[in-house]
Amino acid sequence: MNRRVLGVAMALLAAMILFECVVLGYGESPRAVLRMLFEGTWGSGYGIGQTLFKATPLLFTGLAVQVGLRAGLFNIGAEGQLVVASFAVGWLGTKLGGLPAPVAIPLLLATAFVAGAAWALPTAILRLRQNVHEVLGAILSNRIADALVAALLAGGAAIKGTVHTAEMGAGCMLPRLGAFVPALGASAASLALPLALVVVAAVLPLFRKTAIGREIVLSGSNPTASTAAGIPVGQRRGLAYVASGGLAGLGAAATVLGYKGYYEQGLGAGAGFLGLAVALLGRGSFFGLALAALLFGTLQQGGLAVNAIVPKEVMDVFAGVVIVAVAIADRWVAAVPAAKT
Repeated sequence: MNRRVLGVAMALLAAMILFECVVLGYGESPRAVLRMLFEGTWGSGYGIGQTLFKATPLLFTGLAVQVGLRAGLFNIGAEGQLVVASFAVGWLGTKLGGLPAPVAIPLLLATAFVAGAAWALPTAILRLRQNVHEVLGAILSNRIADALVAALLAGGAAIKGTVHTAEMGAGCMLPRLGAFVPALGASAASLALPLALVVVAAVLPLFRKTAIGREIVLSGSNPTASTAAGIPVGQRRGLAYVASGGLAGLGAAATVLGYKGYYEQGLGAGAGFLGLAVALLGRGSFFGLALAALLFGTLQQGGLAVNAIVPKEVMDVFAGVVIVAVAIADRWVAAVPAAKT
């Protein structure tokens, strides 16, 4: 078995054992909780749709983190990038009036990408010019994003007495998948999901099929050798981080364009951080990222389904354990051959 697959399998097994222990600690049956989790996610058409909806922004943020990792940079700023992009899309959508969908939607998607990329730019500059670690810059940018958007909403961007912008026109909305697959019912899953899959499928091959993509990977894996080979390491790593921010911003397609039709404070919260887990578990492959997004989307929706008997935060604990267990299992599996020699 591939060592990476073995590491993920071990991590999921360890997380499942801990999950059962936590459920038992609440005096509940793990089997009953798992049954309720399944019924609320994959056990009905509506549950499936909601799970797909929760997984969609995670695909964008997971891909965003993965792009940063290819350049040797850890983008934990996807949360703030998504917040800023979502607000920008929600605000602009109220200004587009009756523009037809073929014009409005591409414009809003471009806005989401540019806003996310622009918010990532200062962190990239601090990292590459001032050697301020991107994790520190991203933590700061996340906090500033939350404060800035809250201030803009309070300053008049929101409808008076609310924390959300006005509704966008119908031409700004992505159609729900339920319109094409009636079994999904009134779930929030939208065409943002196939869009996310297309973006993932288009971006990942660029790292091996284009010169710039290969230079980004080389710059991330060995900056010294890349510089000696004439590769503009700073430019390539900066480009990757800014592009990572843009991809994170595209998560607004699921939450704003495909679901609410306006931006609301807190909309999509957590998707940026869970993107870290998706990237780590997905291992840089299309199917890996898709399956990881589905896993964490299932946990998010499942948390709501089991909240009647155990706190939904149990699912957050499970997600955190998966991340830690993957890291530990990776190191253990990698050490096994060395121990035999």
